[in-house]
Amino acid sequence: MIVLKDILYKVTLDKVLGNTAVAIRNINFDSRQVGLDDVFVAIKGVQSDGHDYIKKAVDQGAIAIICETIPSEIINGITYIQVEDSQEALAIMADNYYGNPSAQIKLVGVTGTNGKTTIATLLYNLFMAAGYETGLLSTVKIMVGKQQYKATHTTPDSLTINRYLREMVDAGVSYCFMEVSSHGIHQKRTEGLTFAGGIFTNLSHDHLDYHKDFKEYRDVKKKFFDQLSKTAFALVNADDKNGMVMLQNTSAKKVTYALKSMADHKAQILENQLQGLLLKLDGQELWVKLIGNFNAYNVLAIYATAELLGLETIETLQLISTLESVDGRFQYFISNTKVTAVVDYAHTPDALKNVLETINTIRTGNEQLITVVGCGGDRDVTKRPIMGKIAAQLSTKAIFTSDNPRTEQPEAIIEQIEAGVEPIDFKKTLSITDRKQAIKTACQLANENDIILIAGKGHETYQEVQGERTDFDDYKIVKQLLTALNK
Repeated sequence: MIVLKDILYKVTLDKVLGNTAVAIRNINFDSRQVGLDDVFVAIKGVQSDGHDYIKKAVDQGAIAIICETIPSEIINGITYIQVEDSQEALAIMADNYYGNPSAQIKLVGVTGTNGKTTIATLLYNLFMAAGYETGLLSTVKIMVGKQQYKATHTTPDSLTINRYLREMVDAGVSYCFMEVSSHGIHQKRTEGLTFAGGIFTNLSHDHLDYHKDFKEYRDVKKKFFDQLSKTAFALVNADDKNGMVMLQNTSAKKVTYALKSMADHKAQILENQLQGLLLKLDGQELWVKLIGNFNAYNVLAIYATAELLGLETIETLQLISTLESVDGRFQYFISNTKVTAVVDYAHTPDALKNVLETINTIRTGNEQLITVVGCGGDRDVTKRPIMGKIAAQLSTKAIFTSDNPRTEQPEAIIEQIEAGVEPIDFKKTLSITDRKQAIKTACQLANENDIILIAGKGHETYQEVQGERTDFDDYKIVKQLLTALNK
């Protein structure tokens, strides 16, 4: 039996009306899911306010209400608890409800604009290969050992996080690697969790549709490190000027990695090829199957994390050399006509620039680089012209198309992307609204040894238009089209 007062441990209570010694069944923040003897947490969301559904939750059997404002209508037999922040209260309650699972494993959070999925996933793969039962909470998927679940958000809601962490503990998982988004931090989804460490990758232009400005975006990321305990580690990219900002107020052990700056862990790129990278990492040469400067940073972060978590150095280096790229992250194949197609999740200006510069470093210059790129609807509009400018500048040909237009008109999004193109680059661009047709055109334009980059969606296997999701997989589509052209 779970008692209400037990799951309220460490929650700051402003006002209590009723009995906190009642037995409760589940916690819910969606009134549609509420059942008999449940606790309903009323959260003020972006699109709706849970306080408007308190009566509905009570009608469906809720025995207790957690809210920021006590309703005017009080119903006998129902416990009402006023808190300052319902999202924070939900996270702490979820942690208590599931028996504080994050304190029973080594949970490592990965935050930053780019690289979160790659680092978290490759750490999961590395520790599984080292023989440890390992968990993963990522944009692409959730793993409990070898059991896979579908992911819906970069950082799930706090109930979902703790439910999976509880399952991990029960399954004997020792380590869990988790993507921590700025939305997740801002919405207090990670409150109450015990982190063994945090990793900062980099910070660039993204999510300014949600955050007021870049400073707020940075400070939200910083808050994650501010909350780490003195027994945890804070590992940051010293080549990013925001890396040292993340360390300013943390109590955790401070560790840095870099390619250019002075750092605790250093790497140098000796060779950069389409087949992989030859690195000198902390004085030791290492060949990895991952490609590009950005992956050199990812490898450094993975290596440093494994060291901090106690893996043997030689074993770590051997395992890193076997790691394969993550789905939708510089995922490529070479067709029978020797056209190379690269699919990458690059959906920010910085990520797109990194991928294009990597390809330009690898290619001899005689081949065409044809880029297919769009921008998602209902998201940060300010990055659209910047991405258009980068794609046109760094490609032989840039084809602007739909990504996930969501509720926006794709033609309007494409116009905003086009607006950033410099006049000298106009002749290098095409605009094709239909994404499949845009990919097909790129395939038709490509000759032997040319490179096609399809950016923006990466691992996603759908396209979202006006609330409808249809199957759409960039990697499958370009492979099918190039194979058909080979015949």
